[in-house]
Amino acid sequence: MTTHAQTMKTAAVIGGGPAGLMAAEILSQSGVRVNLFDAMPSLGRKFLLAGVGGMNITHSEPFESFLSRYGARAAAIRPLLEAFPPAVLREWIHGLGVETFVGSSGRVFPKDMKAAPLLRAWLHRLRESGVRFHVRHRWLGWTYDSTRASARSGSESFRADAGALRFAAPEGELAVKVDSVVLALGGGSWAKLGSDGAWVPLLAQRGVDVAPLLPSNCGFDVANGWSEHLRTRFAGQPLKTVALRFTDAADNSHERKGELMLSDTGIEGSLVYALSAPLRDTIAAHGSVTVQLDLAPDKTLDRVVAEVAHPRGARSLSSHLQSRAGIRGVKMALLREVLSADQLNDPVKLANAIKSLPLTLVAPRPLDEAISSAGGVRFEALDEKLMLRQLPGVFCAGEMLDWEAPTGGYLLTACFASGRVAGQGALDYLAGQP
Repeated sequence: MTTHAQTMKTAAVIGGGPAGLMAAEILSQSGVRVNLFDAMPSLGRKFLLAGVGGMNITHSEPFESFLSRYGARAAAIRPLLEAFPPAVLREWIHGLGVETFVGSSGRVFPKDMKAAPLLRAWLHRLRESGVRFHVRHRWLGWTYDSTRASARSGSESFRADAGALRFAAPEGELAVKVDSVVLALGGGSWAKLGSDGAWVPLLAQRGVDVAPLLPSNCGFDVANGWSEHLRTRFAGQPLKTVALRFTDAADNSHERKGELMLSDTGIEGSLVYALSAPLRDTIAAHGSVTVQLDLAPDKTLDRVVAEVAHPRGARSLSSHLQSRAGIRGVKMALLREVLSADQLNDPVKLANAIKSLPLTLVAPRPLDEAISSAGGVRFEALDEKLMLRQLPGVFCAGEMLDWEAPTGGYLLTACFASGRVAGQGALDYLAGQP
């Protein structure tokens, strides 16, 4: 039950993505006066971009399988997902008047496949609950002299030595005093949409332990780059139904089948994104990683050898491989790029290359090109309610936390869940609960 004292409490949420909006919802529904700030001209920009081509909101697989997608941080993510599991997230979406369905892959989508209607309905509900939105307000940290801060609310600072929250706003710099704050500032990818990692030094200088931001769900550069012919003719084209395998720096074997795409500098796409963390970490440890690409994963090596060795008569090698082994287009171009003339003309060597084509990757693409980022505020710097141990009353949520996950609804689900936990944590803090 909300008390009069609670209704007088104020909170700031900084960041207008899914985590921040969810925290604002939890707080406002309990009578807290919430002001939400975002540096961009509008809210949810990265969320809307994620919906281009189909809004994948979560996944329907069993909980333990779902949790395993978070890798080394699965244990830290578990209580967040247990508090707001994928099935409950779907029910919450339905409560906004947006229907969902499960695709053939197990992924969950809004019925119309779009992000904008969901965001509009959500923002409308938040406004009705009293949340005030302030766009074009970039967070600059805290003032150090609270007596000079021009308070925008009548309550005391949430931490006396932190002073007020500072913002660069269209009307100039502002100082805002609140009782608690939820930071949901995103990671470091897609800076033009607001996730620029500018918050890292602001927290680091206050003693918060922040792991370096690294690209995740990203493409990788191949050693020495592609030839001009391959780059200009085939960059952007998919390699469908291939398998990728490699051994990481910890001597663990990885193998996955799917689809990838040639880029101007190397490879990218869903198959690569799913393995980006061990690929990135192995490159960091060894300087490079050699992956084996199976261009015919549904055929055995013996069968490919037999098909390639079949007499081709007057047909060209390309025509022969297309008819006998299903190798065509970009797959054929990739074979010509990597193999020597001797290997192309030796049926056994060629067949082995089709089943295990080596590509040496030397670097992930830059952070700003990545779909998401790894690194951020370490869970060890937070309590179980996602409050910073160094800054009581300050909570963190979303991609700015130190976790990563592949695409497929896992990123969004953890952002929603962490925003909900941080919002509840801030609510408990305001109520004086330990």
